[in-house]
Amino acid sequence: MNVSFAGFGENIATFETAAAIPAGTPVKMSANGTVAACAAGDAFIGIAVSQRGDFVGVQLKGYRNAAVTGSVPVGWAQLVADGSGGVKAAGEDAAGVSVLVVSAGTAEIGMIL
Repeated sequence: MNVSFAGFGENIATFETAAAIPAGTPVKMSANGTVAACAAGDAFIGIAVSQRGDFVGVQLKGYRNAAVTGSVPVGWAQLVADGSGGVKAAGEDAAGVSVLVVSAGTAEIGMIL
């Protein structure tokens, strides 16, 4: 890709967590002000970017790269967590998260949350 979307509209919030969440992992709300790593098929609220102790920074908006399972075309897409720290296309019956996929590869996509 000849252009960079890095930094576009980034919005990161701090949440509590009860477990280690590696950077790049899709997360979901698990309690008031608390997030957990998503299981396969979960709709995600954002992507973990950092963790310090019981607190995790979660990117809620903006451009983000993410590991991907399967094929996701560029354009608007409904995505869910793949259960392995990445994302995948939501099935027809799944309630996914609407994102704009701006670059699609076999192992990683670039998306605007």
